[in-house]
Amino acid sequence: MGMDAKTAILEQKTALGIEFGSTRIKAVLIGADNAPIASGDHEWENRYDNGVWTYTLEDIWTGLQDAYTKMAADVKEKYDITLTRVGAIGFSAMMHGYMAFDKAGNLLVPFRTWRNNITEEASEKLTDLFGFHIPQRWTIAHLYQAILNGEPHVADIDYVTTLAGYIQWKMTGERVVGIGEASGIFPIDSETNTYFADMIAKFDEAVADKAYSWKALDVLPHVLTAGDNAGVLTKEGAALLDMSGNLEAGIPLCPPEGDAGTGMAATNSVRVRTGNVSAGTSVFAMIVLEKNLSKVYPEIDMVTTPSGHPVAMVHCQNCTSDLNAWVNLFREFAQTFGMEISTNDLFGKLYNKALEGDADCGGLLAYNYFSGEHVTGFNEGRPVFARTPDAKFNLANFMRVNLFTSLGALKVGLDILMKEEHVQVDQILGHGGLFKTKGVGQKILAGAIDAPVSVMETAGEGGAWGIALLASYMINKEENETLEDYLDAKVFAGNAGTKMDPDPADVAGFEVFTERYKKGLPIERAAVESLK
Repeated sequence: MGMDAKTAILEQKTALGIEFGSTRIKAVLIGADNAPIASGDHEWENRYDNGVWTYTLEDIWTGLQDAYTKMAADVKEKYDITLTRVGAIGFSAMMHGYMAFDKAGNLLVPFRTWRNNITEEASEKLTDLFGFHIPQRWTIAHLYQAILNGEPHVADIDYVTTLAGYIQWKMTGERVVGIGEASGIFPIDSETNTYFADMIAKFDEAVADKAYSWKALDVLPHVLTAGDNAGVLTKEGAALLDMSGNLEAGIPLCPPEGDAGTGMAATNSVRVRTGNVSAGTSVFAMIVLEKNLSKVYPEIDMVTTPSGHPVAMVHCQNCTSDLNAWVNLFREFAQTFGMEISTNDLFGKLYNKALEGDADCGGLLAYNYFSGEHVTGFNEGRPVFARTPDAKFNLANFMRVNLFTSLGALKVGLDILMKEEHVQVDQILGHGGLFKTKGVGQKILAGAIDAPVSVMETAGEGGAWGIALLASYMINKEENETLEDYLDAKVFAGNAGTKMDPDPADVAGFEVFTERYKKGLPIERAAVESLK
């Protein structure tokens, strides 16, 4: 057996990970074997202020302090130790967004989060300028939009960063970010592991007429990769993090990462030809590529792993909401007849029923669009169910088509990678609500992407655990040990999860369904236009 938790804390064989998610801030302390030994969290909400989605600086700091205090209290309660030191610390946060500071360190405008769609002009112009897809939520799109808007604060900028970069700066004094986080700020060149030099030059040239006192590289954070030392906790940083004053300065910090990178670490999907699919209210797939794509696709965002490998990301707004709504209708039906059915049973039976359906869902069609879906070109959505009179309309096909369509837009995006770019995938890891019912969502995803899908028990540990692993890697790696090898050997050893190969019938059925799905998009378009 390895070292017990108490010894690990006393000997500082621990790592602390803290992640700012969109609804909660979570702190996870891991022991010598990289398993969680204590945690604390804080719920928070973004605010809509003057047309901008934001969190105030006070929200950020009180939330961070609360999550840390609860984690330290958990350590005290479980192990009777007052926490004064840990082996290493890592911070992560929702990627993208815009925090701009002047020379005195003052925030120039309220924090603009990734949720804002206020940079359309900048996004289009930069995509053209760089020949690289720049989504609206990226930091550089926010900066360029502020320039296009003629916002006076831009002249006073000394530093532009993300939430994770801001926390790191306040903790260590270092203006750095991890490469995965950086890849949502400005395009990354995986050959040099920093921003593309030619794109930086193009950006500076495009804004030269404004005669600002700064150039892009002066104000953007410096890029580090997994395993690099990213500074140490200062006295000021320790006082900001731990209100009790018990935490000591001098603890090393790993590069701060975005939630995409910590998700890859937490699901052991950082090696090339692997990927992960997170499927809940929304769904995204991240595939680690062997090389960059041959051209720009508006449906695909390019980011990187925490080590700098290129990653293609397909993100879809809609996944399980409509499926859940139908399951709740069946719950209501059962209750009308005086039957009380547990949620597990309800989902389990109905999901498994889908496995009895025809491979292509018997000719049924559904769109699960509660909101817009940029992969298929929609700004708004309307849930729609449609069929021909002679389609095979039964419960099995009905459940199957609603499961298929929850991955429909994702499949359209992934087909670009698999069929046009010939991207090879050895394995995908599935996590999130769609995979709760054993073997069903997993089987359907394997059919959609024609690749093996694994589901792991620990995938629910999430991003705070992922950034704790990156902190652990920095202090515990052997010489020349890659992040991929470290995760395989020291974290996930023996826990590959349950693997399911694609069933050729599912693969063929999904292809037929996808053709029907694409042909039927005008039905969805008509629903959006007709149902106001």
